[in-house]
Amino acid sequence: EVQLQASGGGLVQAGGSLRLSCAVSGATFDRYAIGWFRQAPGREREGVSAISDADGSRFYADSVRGRFTISSDNAKNTVYLQMNSLKPEDTALYYCAAATYRGLGSTGWGSIDPTSLFEWSAWGSGTQVTVSS
Repeated sequence: EVQLQASGGGLVQAGGSLRLSCAVSGATFDRYAIGWFRQAPGREREGVSAISDADGSRFYADSVRGRFTISSDNAKNTVYLQMNSLKPEDTALYYCAAATYRGLGSTGWGSIDPTSLFEWSAWGSGTQVTVSS
């Protein structure tokens, strides 16, 4: 059974940085993609970023590209989301999730949005990020 635990959220001023961590158990990164999602009050859940070590694929939503960086540490079975230049509109509950994915070779998943196309079958609890103006 795949289990995920997100942590690292907090309160930060606009322009600041936070690093979220997603500790994963029961899954290896060569067989699963790990994604970050967020949901603000009154808004639909949004896919933020995703990573696959099976083929080196990365995804960033337009709203965070250039400010957020996703990475993985296989030794620690942890995926990180480094969030820089935070804005008040980044305020949300952030979740990490896992989807079965074994890679698509050298092309990776290309330009598709895996957060909306993959079946995210395992979800962790959320961590709150609040950005003050």
